[in-house]
Amino acid sequence: MISFFITFICLISIYIILKSTSFSNKKINKIQNFKNKFTNTESKIEKIFLRHNERLIKDPNIDLIIGLYEKESELKLKTNIHRARLAKFNKSKLNGEFIYKDLKGNIYKIINKNKEYI
Repeated sequence: MISFFITFICLISIYIILKSTSFSNKKINKIQNFKNKFTNTESKIEKIFLRHNERLIKDPNIDLIIGLYEKESELKLKTNIHRARLAKFNKSKLNGEFIYKDLKGNIYKIINKNKEYI
């Protein structure tokens, strides 16, 4: 009976030791991944693009140029920026033309002092 009790305690202690070391390894891996994220050159480039996009969203007078041969992801990004500027400022410059949004939500541009609804 005593030998059973001793083996049981040994097994429990071994289990606890193994469990604690695997937990600390996971924690170290998370910390290492966090450090790599900030030292990685790709993440630095992504931050630059995010700052540029934030600058575009904050100023509706900056021209957004949408070309014919752009990737789909770039098109989605630029149209989302354009929609955000229309929602916030009720105007946005797209391909050299200002596009406005009125109180009813209609979108128009001004050509020869006349509103032309899109």
